[in-house]
Amino acid sequence: MDDIDAMFSHLLGEIDHLSQSLGPAVDPPELDPRSNRESTFSIGFTDPNECLNELEDNDLDALVADLGTRSALQEFTTYLQESSAADNHSASPSMSLGSEAVAALPPPPHNESSGAVKMSERQTKADKIKMALEKLKEAKVKKLIIKVLLSDGSSKTLMVDERQTVREVLDNLFEKTHCDCSIDWCLCEANPELEIERGFEDHECLVDPLSAWPRHSENKIYFVLKPQKYVMFTEPQLFYLWKKKKECLNGIKEDAKQLLLKENFGGSALIVPDLEGVLHLKEDGKKVWKPRYFMLRASGIYYVPKGKTKSTSDLACFVRFEKVNIYTTNNYKQKYRAPTNFCFMVKHPCIQKDSQYTKILCCDNEHILSLWVNSIRIAKYGNVLYKNYQAAVKRVSTSLIYAAQKDHSNSHTTELSLPRSSSPAKFEDVADYPHEPPPEFIPPPPPKHAHV
Repeated sequence: MDDIDAMFSHLLGEIDHLSQSLGPAVDPPELDPRSNRESTFSIGFTDPNECLNELEDNDLDALVADLGTRSALQEFTTYLQESSAADNHSASPSMSLGSEAVAALPPPPHNESSGAVKMSERQTKADKIKMALEKLKEAKVKKLIIKVLLSDGSSKTLMVDERQTVREVLDNLFEKTHCDCSIDWCLCEANPELEIERGFEDHECLVDPLSAWPRHSENKIYFVLKPQKYVMFTEPQLFYLWKKKKECLNGIKEDAKQLLLKENFGGSALIVPDLEGVLHLKEDGKKVWKPRYFMLRASGIYYVPKGKTKSTSDLACFVRFEKVNIYTTNNYKQKYRAPTNFCFMVKHPCIQKDSQYTKILCCDNEHILSLWVNSIRIAKYGNVLYKNYQAAVKRVSTSLIYAAQKDHSNSHTTELSLPRSSSPAKFEDVADYPHEPPPEFIPPPPPKHAHV
């Protein structure tokens, strides 16, 4: 398997390198992420039974019921197509065939689900797991069971549908972990072999990037707070006014921030930060880093060749953004003798091991690293990233309103249930106030605190 992965990574890199040299007219062929699903339907588990056993009972019941419904519908669809293809010469036979097919349709999903629920009540969990394994193989894994690691060392097991976006998975995690719905919560992938990580974007379908992982991958999925996730919208001046002094940027008002967002994201065309500067490039196959002057454009990263000027005609393309993702690195100063530890990698998502086709750049400090990584995200995803931010803010507002209504309802119920005292307690000094929250039943005041 290691040899196959190495050959695949090499072939993929050759295709990407060839497409880069031929220019934007030629793109590498699309890789079907579903090709690996026939043999993989869990992420973060070594054994299929383990992943299903980690599912909560209600999630396992939902998986079995959904797979059963999908299997019945697929069988019916196949039967209908084969029957229609057998007799398609006259209209009347087709009509009669349609009536027979409708009569052969299984009972409505509601009745079937009800029957499945009653059956599941009589089954043991082992039976459910066995049935789920069989159905997953028949469905060619249109669902993934993933283990998500939390910051406190625990984990949550989730069932992810291939149509689910990262935003939907985050909402599911909010409900399971009972944490706040901050816009900074992020799902991240970490590759321990390359020592890199990347935050999934909210609009991505989570199954697609996970399906690019090789079988028995050591990669992990984390649910963590990332303050840098939407910093380009909460602090847009850092990216669009980056040439100004930090003192001016720190004192900018909220109205000016909103104006920057409107100018750069509210129009018909996205405006990418005009970012440029010296970065250190790691040469292919060597632990040697050379400084080059790089410039960010909407289509990719460009550099100024030796002896050339910064004019557009002299720029050479370093990488285009269509088929690559951007990753931050860990401890590359020791691993590759980088000038600093503030590095980022640009690579095709299917390259999961060390390869000459990974492109690594090193920044002088953390601030410059944040500028480049998040500006590249703006250039790659455009207004979709801004819509993700707006959806996340809306989710926070909705959760706050719901929490406020719930607190108001609880306080109103508590007020009605508490007995009313004829004379309220009065304290002579601030020190007499209790420091612990009062009990549900408030007794009358002690004699020494009674009003004289």
